[in-house]
This record gives sequence, structure tokens and C-alpha cells, in this order.
Amino acid sequence: MKTFLVFSLVVLIHGTFATLTIKGPTEPVLEEEPVVLECLSSESDFNVSQVHFEYFHPQYMTSWRRVWGSSMRDWYCMSGRWSDTEEENTGQLLISYPTRYSGVAFRCVSEAENVTAPDNASEPLTFKVQYLRQPSLTRQGYTSYLGVPNELRVRLGDDVVLKCSASSSEEPNYFWLKEGNDWILPSSTLTLRKMSAMDEGQYTCMVEHPSVASLSKKLTITITLLPKDAAWYETTNGRLWLITLAVAVPLLVFIVAVSVFFCRRAKRIRTNKGPIDDHSQKKPIYKTSAESLPSTCADNQPLV
Repeated sequence: MKTFLVFSLVVLIHGTFATLTIKGPTEPVLEEEPVVLECLSSESDFNVSQVHFEYFHPQYMTSWRRVWGSSMRDWYCMSGRWSDTEEENTGQLLISYPTRYSGVAFRCVSEAENVTAPDNASEPLTFKVQYLRQPSLTRQGYTSYLGVPNELRVRLGDDVVLKCSASSSEEPNYFWLKEGNDWILPSSTLTLRKMSAMDEGQYTCMVEHPSVASLSKKLTITITLLPKDAAWYETTNGRLWLITLAVAVPLLVFIVAVSVFFCRRAKRIRTNKGPIDDHSQKKPIYKTSAESLPSTCADNQPLV
């Protein structure tokens, strides 16, 4: 009898109250693939127009925020779409660019009173986005902002150290290949000491995502070997110095000219301006002294 009453009570509760669930990707998605989140209800006649989505970033936020109509939709290209038909009975949120939201928690919340989940919300859902950016090259001893040209011109006997890097959702795998050779260097750094004629040619940096085999990028660079007595301005380093000097020299001349102008102006102002006060006068002035004004009264007392 007690078991029957408990079962009847459970049926009554579930028949009266609805529960919300959020449905989305269960496996990592690629950054080019849009993500659709759906809010489902256990009630067939549940009014989906009373449901909205919220998001929460554990590193940058302290509370949940509503997606639709919030700053998240304005700052990041997120669009929402809703379906209020009784056949589907779902609310949908379309995320066109999911890369920004990898690891961000989403949930759907109802404004109705017959929802049993805490805070009238579903369990949170997070998804992971896999991506791999185009690799870039940097040369040892130079700032990363300069980059490396497609053709690197070096003299015989010079050292070349190139670093290949790429932004990725996971630490990628790097390989260096040389055209016409069958060797593979499993490293992100290519080191060529004392360049010889055998080192000249095309080198390719291969970058592969560790979890998604279809995600791979490559970048090719040509190393041209110059004679040892080649002029310094024929090398890539020499051309870089020429470009740097072409920018730095006019800038330096401008700074010096402006500094000289302001210094001369300040000096001219100090020269033309009279004394501000007479605090520098230390000697007392007597009326009978040469420094005093003419007076008909004799007075030996100092004026100051």
C-alpha cells in the first residue's frame, strides 16, 4: 500500500511539473561548423516562448547571464532562433562562430512556475571546439613582429635557426621537410649551422592537430645561398637593416629637430622675461646710500 502511494505521488509530481534539458554537441566540433543548442521540456504542451538561454564563463564571470538581448550577442557574432510550434516544442540557439564559446557553459531557463529543476533551469552544457590556425615563422635573434619572408637569402657559412608556431586548440605536432630529401625532422625548430651548398633549397613546416587528422597546415620557405663574399645588403639581414634605417633615420631627425626647436624657444622666453621678484637682494638699502632714491631726510635706518 505504501509503495503504491509513493508511486502515485511520483506520478502526480511528474505529471504536474515539467523538467528542462538542453541538447547540444556531445563531441568536439570544428570551428567552421555552427552549433545549435536546443531546449527540451518533458511537457508536450509546454510554452517554449517562456524559455531563454543563459551562459557562464568560469574564468571571467561570477554569475549566469542571459544570451538573448545581452552584450554577448552584440560582442560576439551569436544569433538566436526560436521554434514555438507544438510539434517541435523546442527553443533553439544558433551559434554561428562557436570558437569563442569553447568551454563556456550554457543552460536553458524557464519563466514558468511548473519547472522542478533548480532555479527553473536545465543542467549546464559545455562543448569543445577544435581549430588550427595558419603557422608562422620567426628567426632566432630577431623580433617576432618582423616575421620571415618567403625567401631567406644568407651567405655561405651563416647560421639559420627558424621557429615554426601555430595557434591551436591543442598543442600541435610539428615536422620539417625538405624538397628532394626523404628526411623528416619532428620538431618546431629548424637549425642549420654553417650553411653549405647542400643546405640550399625549399623547406616546409607541417603542422598537424593531435586529435583531428583532417586539421593540418603547412608553410614553405626558400633558403637561397649567396657567396661568402657577397655584399651585406644582398642578404635578408642586410635588406632588413636598410628598411629599418629608412624608417628610423627620418624619425630620429624629426625628434631632434623638435627637441632643438623647443629648447631654443624655452631659452628665448627665459632671456626676454624680467625678474619675478627681488628676493635675490641680500644687501640692505639705506636712504643715504647710492642705491637708494634721493631724499631730503637723513636716515641711518635700513629700509628693509
